[in-house]
Amino acid sequence: MNLEVITGQVVEAALDAGAFIRRERKNFSKKHVELKGKSDLVSYVDKEAEKMLVDTLGPVVEGAGFLTEEETTSQSKEEYTWIIDPLDGTTNFIHGLPNFCVSVALMHGNEAISGVIYEVANDECFYGWKGGGAYLNEEPIRVADEKHINECVFATGFPIYNFERLENYLAILNELMKNTRGLRRMGSAAADMAYVASGRYGGFFEYNLNPWDVAAGVLLVKEAGGLVTDFQGGENYLFGREIVAAGAVHPELLQVVKNHW
Repeated sequence: MNLEVITGQVVEAALDAGAFIRRERKNFSKKHVELKGKSDLVSYVDKEAEKMLVDTLGPVVEGAGFLTEEETTSQSKEEYTWIIDPLDGTTNFIHGLPNFCVSVALMHGNEAISGVIYEVANDECFYGWKGGGAYLNEEPIRVADEKHINECVFATGFPIYNFERLENYLAILNELMKNTRGLRRMGSAAADMAYVASGRYGGFFEYNLNPWDVAAGVLLVKEAGGLVTDFQGGENYLFGREIVAAGAVHPELLQVVKNHW
């Protein structure tokens, strides 16, 4: 299996889906919005972009399964599985905020071996494959090399459901607000992970996440030289619904999270 070639095909698929999303954004109306939950939004744009990706990627790896956010195709986990978020940052898209992505990962078992995140509004395509490094628009990228939280800006997300551990989360924010160069909540976990991989953020942490939010980003951060764990420093970050991804500052960021979680 040539992962470089496969990743190139994924990039093309993501760019095509992104072009569709960009076109639809020009005339999008909130009357097309559907509610999956109180603050969990979806539209025909998410669904059609996902269908495009499934149709294009289906033949790329014979027998591969699919795990997709909008479930427009049969869901199955196989030896090789595509994990797809056709529009990560749907709420941003709907409200005209320019931070939303196409995110695609190819998994071998539970390991991401190829990942692409296309940030549509900025026309920035982050991609990589196992053993091949990580790139932004054909240029190699690396995680930040700062080792201390007071040297970094960090990204996170806010929960839209399951508020049972909100006080723990707020305690983490409290410590980081007082001891870092700032916190950002942009509304797309995929973009946040890509920004960690490219060294823009020192790190990213969040809980209540799904595999399609982070799978491609996990590959990018690792290939860019970073570390990815769950909140306890373990490896249950893909399906465990919590993640800490960072460059050299990972140990210090993880300790802050563990202190309060």
